[in-house]
Amino acid sequence: MAGNTELAAQQVPHFTQYMFNNFVVNPAIAGTHNYYQIRLNSRFQWVGIVDPPQTNSLSVYGPHANKDMGFGGYLYTDVTGPSSRTGMYGSYAYNIIVSDAMRLSMGLSFGAVQNKIDGTKISLFEPDDPAILNSSARAIVPDASFGMFLYSSDFHFGFSVSQLFNNPLNYFDQRTGLNKLKRHFYLMAGYKYRINHDFAVEPSIMLKATTPVPIQVDFNVKGIYQEIVWLGLSYRSQDAVSVLLGYVHQNKFLFGYSYDLSISSIRRFSSGSHEIMLGMKYDAIKR
Repeated sequence: MAGNTELAAQQVPHFTQYMFNNFVVNPAIAGTHNYYQIRLNSRFQWVGIVDPPQTNSLSVYGPHANKDMGFGGYLYTDVTGPSSRTGMYGSYAYNIIVSDAMRLSMGLSFGAVQNKIDGTKISLFEPDDPAILNSSARAIVPDASFGMFLYSSDFHFGFSVSQLFNNPLNYFDQRTGLNKLKRHFYLMAGYKYRINHDFAVEPSIMLKATTPVPIQVDFNVKGIYQEIVWLGLSYRSQDAVSVLLGYVHQNKFLFGYSYDLSISSIRRFSSGSHEIMLGMKYDAIKR
């Protein structure tokens, strides 16, 4: 390799519609509802750019039938040009009563991450480096996340940390320790204001931090009609402004869509980013 490079960017996938599948961000979400659910998110980022990031995640989670705990699991893939990332996790969460209206959930996720580089798709290295250009490399490492989630019927506040182990990634037998999974920290909060029987407004915020990247802030607000239809706006600092919309059919099937309009310099080359969320809720578990 011509030299050692340390990537200074957020490593974990992000979704504009994270608030509709926040279990992927915070394992403590498992068991906070009285039903199991499946969520599928697909993100097509920076349309118009060659080999843009494409991210997919599938998650399943829900409560124990009799105890104050929850279980879940999720799988995600994140592909950008010659590099790809696949993660698989299982999660456990335990709930405790804080007050008549408030509960606290704490959760852990354990799994593994595979990072892969396809050297045959790289054309930027010097031509006398066949070790990279003619081969592929992968690094598989264990991984874990921790989260806490304080919530009531209208309020939530959460904290989580992903990539707890800070494991190094060694490609092409290069054991430099420079490439590693860095810890990512999340703070999230939101409150649902019920205007009347039919309408509600829910503002929320999430802060994302990892070194040496500046802290990124997501501000969101969505209007909800009869818990069936929602329409929202989102602002992600240093990145994009987004429009969100969604629909719930018979309180069981969920559909969400968002469109990101970039506010960074990438807007000169991209027409935006699209994201789709599909979900299904199973029948409530009676205790």
